[in-house]
Amino acid sequence: RTYCNAEGGLRKTELSRLLSAAKITEDCGLSCHAGHGLAFNNISDIAQIPEIVEFNIGHFLIGESIFIGLSNAIKKMRVLIDEARRDNKSNRGIDN
Repeated sequence: RTYCNAEGGLRKTELSRLLSAAKITEDCGLSCHAGHGLAFNNISDIAQIPEIVEFNIGHFLIGESIFIGLSNAIKKMRVLIDEARRDNKSNRGIDN
């Protein structure tokens, strides 16, 4: 199982693993990227991880564009990511 497929308590466990991995990646001086399985319904928690610098979501966006158009798919995902990042900064007391 992965974060994207997990539900309930298992999803929280997987998210904790991702948080730890992202921090280790940054500590090693590497860039942390996330993708594969990210969608509108699960991007918010991942987007709150500040160490993740890139989301590989192109495949999802192209697939979603069949239903709502590419521009709308990109805009919707951008809003979700931006809101999650802003909320996370607010929760940590960081100014934008």
